[in-house]
Amino acid sequence: MNKALLLALALIVVGCGQQAEERYDAGWNDGHAAGYNTTCKIRATLVEGDWEDREYSRGYNDGYSEGTSECLTGIERLQDIP
Repeated sequence: MNKALLLALALIVVGCGQQAEERYDAGWNDGHAAGYNTTCKIRATLVEGDWEDREYSRGYNDGYSEGTSECLTGIERLQDIP
């Protein structure tokens, strides 16, 4: 009985960690698209916007920064082309 309880608890803990990672990834993807598209003035980007979810918000902010950086790097490369 104790082994079954420990196994169930382990599965719950693993499931919670995976959900947090999935929420981070969803936020990162939304943030990256929004950061890139906004900085490069491509288009407005619709996002899930689950701002109450800490992992989503953290992922969004990280992704937005990286998307912005990728856009600016691309613009700099285009300016270097003769």
